[in-house]
Amino acid sequence: MSDNTLQQTARLEARVNPEIKALWQKAADLQGVTLTDFVIASVQEAAYNVIQQHQTLKLSLEDAEAFVEALQNLPKPSDSLIAAALRYKQIIQKNGVND
Repeated sequence: MSDNTLQQTARLEARVNPEIKALWQKAADLQGVTLTDFVIASVQEAAYNVIQQHQTLKLSLEDAEAFVEALQNLPKPSDSLIAAALRYKQIIQKNGVND
């Protein structure tokens, strides 16, 4: 076999009590897969779920309404913000950058 066809793997070991192992084995048997394949698939699914939960912004109804309200009723820009925007526009035009 060439190096390109070999799939690299890493070893992971875990010690669990016999009851948990028997439970996992029964579930693996019911799905018709090996215990190793069952554990890998289960851990992978759990990892995706945890990552998705942490990357998803969840707002309560009250928070969502406050967010929309804030977007719909933006405050008028302050004089310093207007001045900063004008300075920025002048710098961009001076350097030949188009909008």
